[in-house]
Amino acid sequence: MRGIDELGDLRGQRVLLRSDLNVPLDGEAITDDGRVRASVPTIQQLTAAGARVVVMAHLGRPKGAPDPQYSLAPVAKRLGELLGADVAFATDVVGESARKTVAALADGEVAVLENVRFDARETSKDDAERQAFAAELAELGDLFVSDGFGVVHRKQASVYDLAQRLPHAAGLLVRAEVQAFSKVLDDPERPYVVVLGGSKVSDKLGVIDNLLDKVDRLLIGGGMAFTFLKAQGYEVGGSLLEDDQVDTVRGYLSRAEERGVELVLPVDVVVAADISEDAATAVVAASAIPADQKGLDIGPATIELFRGKLSDAKTVVWNGPMGVFELAPFAEGTRQVAVAVSEVQGTSVVGGGDSAAAVRRLDLDEGAFTHISTGGGASLELLEGKELPGLTVLES
Repeated sequence: MRGIDELGDLRGQRVLLRSDLNVPLDGEAITDDGRVRASVPTIQQLTAAGARVVVMAHLGRPKGAPDPQYSLAPVAKRLGELLGADVAFATDVVGESARKTVAALADGEVAVLENVRFDARETSKDDAERQAFAAELAELGDLFVSDGFGVVHRKQASVYDLAQRLPHAAGLLVRAEVQAFSKVLDDPERPYVVVLGGSKVSDKLGVIDNLLDKVDRLLIGGGMAFTFLKAQGYEVGGSLLEDDQVDTVRGYLSRAEERGVELVLPVDVVVAADISEDAATAVVAASAIPADQKGLDIGPATIELFRGKLSDAKTVVWNGPMGVFELAPFAEGTRQVAVAVSEVQGTSVVGGGDSAAAVRRLDLDEGAFTHISTGGGASLELLEGKELPGLTVLES
């Protein structure tokens, strides 16, 4: 796929830039600006080249109509702070405000359009509706740059259809994401270890299915581990369990054994009767979870086990927290696994979503990892071996 440098002279060109600015908000306060910061290098490259940059993005899941709680106004303000420059804001997507805002841009200036999902056509399943919206967006620009990795797995107007209407290229972030995942999927240095966590095993079935043919070790933590423990014949108390996936997971355990893949499960867990900041906790063997308790983090013996399995790794991918890391009593497993991944003497890639959020929330050094993805769903689909429409369209 083309890079920005291959688009030619950008001075005076209106560049429609699809970014991923879908950040968590508390009122109008951004609680994690990681994705906004990740968008800055591409914007800076474009403005330095004299482009007139028109940023498109979404926030949350509005129902195809304007909704103040999902406005990008606070994000545009934060973007301006990070760029150290004024950022204009259009109060609509393709209406009068958008047209006037874009028309007023000078070379090297930036504007942000309102949430593209305020127009129902952005996410429509009807190709004609999406294409009509893309046509209106295309009238605002001369070129298209795709830099919202967190949405490249979506066939949406500002991600997919717009790339078919304008000369296009991948931004710095998308190129970095693709390169990072290509390395760990196509040419990993060994030992190759993948750490999977998160709540539901059903969210990771495709990843496990694809990686069992590629990895040397698979470490399983988080809520999804309890379905594996159940498949081994253990009772899991009130822990998160997907009964309908037990047989599937049992098949993965057999397949891992047949292929010589070391599939490592927790040997102890932190349990509590309720999920709260002041919960009374205990550490119990994974094979002895009390009926009235929930497993909410991996225990200290498992932390040491996982650290050992990571110590000689040359390639590591980590996707999903080890417990309810948002609460202090259940954060240590995620923290210690993250530190162990960061200490790997090789390539370390952190999947987006909760894993990336955990790195920042636990105040860990982001620079200690080779790559921290900005896209949870997109990174999962790459790990599943799927083709992503927002990437394939850039190759045309």
